[in-house]
Amino acid sequence: MLQRGSSGHTVRSLFKAVKCMSNMGRLIVSGIVLAVLAVLIGNRFFELKRIALVDGELRQNHLPNCQHIKGLEYGSEDLQILPNGLAIISTGLKYPGMPFFSDGPGKIFMLDLEDERLKPVELRIGRGFDITSFNPHGISIYTDEKDQSVHLFVVNHPEGKSQVEIFKLVQEENAIMHLKTIQHEFLHSVNDIVAVGPESFYATNDHYFTNTMLRDLGPEEVKEVASGFYSANGINISPDNKYLYVSDIMDHAFKVMEIQENKTLHHVKSVPVGSLCDNIEVDPETAIRSSSAMSVIQDFTPHEIKATAATPLRAI
Repeated sequence: MLQRGSSGHTVRSLFKAVKCMSNMGRLIVSGIVLAVLAVLIGNRFFELKRIALVDGELRQNHLPNCQHIKGLEYGSEDLQILPNGLAIISTGLKYPGMPFFSDGPGKIFMLDLEDERLKPVELRIGRGFDITSFNPHGISIYTDEKDQSVHLFVVNHPEGKSQVEIFKLVQEENAIMHLKTIQHEFLHSVNDIVAVGPESFYATNDHYFTNTMLRDLGPEEVKEVASGFYSANGINISPDNKYLYVSDIMDHAFKVMEIQENKTLHHVKSVPVGSLCDNIEVDPETAIRSSSAMSVIQDFTPHEIKATAATPLRAI
């Protein structure tokens, strides 16, 4: 039997024991939660390192025929080459969250690759277009078989927005004349574009960590034609117009898509390239070429801080 004076002491002892066990339980639960968070954060960290190719090996390979072209001082985002050897180049891109080296508007240049002087010529933009907010990104060229006129499609980001401009190239005047602006809710973060008609094209949205989609845009409709990319970046079309090539920059691969009769795309295969592949160019012999960064850290750190620093790239 318990003595009368000891019952209160026993209750207090039991209370202290229960309180101690409760505190221990909280510590155990807190420890489990912290352990789970540490695992999740660790996995996320290593996944980001894998995606960004932080540990990618950089091999020096200075090609003897490469030369610096003066006159393109604020970055060349994209280029297209006409059959006559003229290259059209977009420059001066200001992308959200990325450093830039000029407060002025972007420009379009023309470069004659057959001319040994390799002197870029700025293309004058005709009246009726807002030059002050021009911010060109990806570009594409379409030659109309009816009259052989050359249409230049330009992804434009005026004041941080996304839209597509269609110009007509007037080569003899070193000028481009604005024909049309295309805006749509689907064009929320356009990176690159490939023209398939006078007013029709496929475009990529490059928002990271979203279900990036390709869009087929024509004069009368806009529709989703492919999805499931980490981050769709460059895009181009095969010479026979049967396949689209898409660079999935964060998946380090080219995606080959077959164009169906209804303009949707069927995934054929994924070709790993081991680097952050960007724009894609296709020559008549069906060779696919792309410039790519070795890693996010190597690509976006040195040359963005110092404009004269060399950018480590890989030609694929």
